[in-house]
Amino acid sequence: MTDSPLLSADGLHITFPGRRGAPEARAVDGVDLDIAPGEIVALVGESGCGKTTLARSLLGLVKPTAGAVSFDGGPLRYEGRALKAYRKRVQLVLQDPSGSLNPRHTVYEAVAEGLRIHGYAGDEREKVTEALSRAGLRPPERFFLRYPHELSGGQRQRVVIAGALVLDPELIVADEPVASLDASVRGEILALLLSLREELGLSALVVTHDLGLAWNIADRVAVMYLGRIVETGSVEDVLTSPQHPYTQALLSVLPEAGGEPVVLAGEPPDPTRIPSGCRFHARCQVLASGEAERAGVADACRREDLPVLGGTGATQVACHWAVAGAPAP
Repeated sequence: MTDSPLLSADGLHITFPGRRGAPEARAVDGVDLDIAPGEIVALVGESGCGKTTLARSLLGLVKPTAGAVSFDGGPLRYEGRALKAYRKRVQLVLQDPSGSLNPRHTVYEAVAEGLRIHGYAGDEREKVTEALSRAGLRPPERFFLRYPHELSGGQRQRVVIAGALVLDPELIVADEPVASLDASVRGEILALLLSLREELGLSALVVTHDLGLAWNIADRVAVMYLGRIVETGSVEDVLTSPQHPYTQALLSVLPEAGGEPVVLAGEPPDPTRIPSGCRFHARCQVLASGEAERAGVADACRREDLPVLGGTGATQVACHWAVAGAPAP
């Protein structure tokens, strides 16, 4: 990996206007995120935390309200040929392959569609064959005339991945890429994504609610809560020594964690009503237990908003308690 990121978000804000005079929703609220060439980053958080909106903005599908996205050293431009060229280099893989594939299109047509949209002038059959083979559908010709309903769930997801690979992208954004698959097939698809990184130098942003998946595939983890990145670092640092109480709570429910799961109070706040202070404080188990009070940061938790501040080693964390020197979990 090089020092220069392939894709960067700098101070990204995305707000949606409220209906009938309601407050605007701050779906993404000041996010910095880098992805290096050849790196896999897992973006993790509960449903409604803003991770899919952030991913769509990085794909050029949602224009940010403020901040900037840059790719390969240049700013992302949201119009015309520049955006079309960008979408060739950065491809999306959705969670539900059944919804991604037109049931009336054969596998060949599904994979060739991107080539036709981008006016590919080479040998279309050769490119489709290569993409299907790279996605693990071999021999590829056997799948050309098959329809999505004739395939297993894992095979359909491989067709979706082939449709992304056919354009030779440098980065893929995979939104819950294995959520609809059973456990054995999940492992196969994750192994495929890792092998593509090794063979092609492909970078990836994997959007997921599952920290266990992040452990199996990612180099780095970014944990998102209510529109903000609250902890980020290497997968080993974040998942073996989490510093933010939210990350600790997410990890506690994994089967391999042992001990009692942390049950968070209530649901994540509405993005139209983001609380003052740390946006996690109303659900924080550390504040509720009195640990933040003993560390002398309880008032700051309730009153002082904060970006990602710092932490131990290469980990960065947006938490007054963690930055004050909280004991490791």
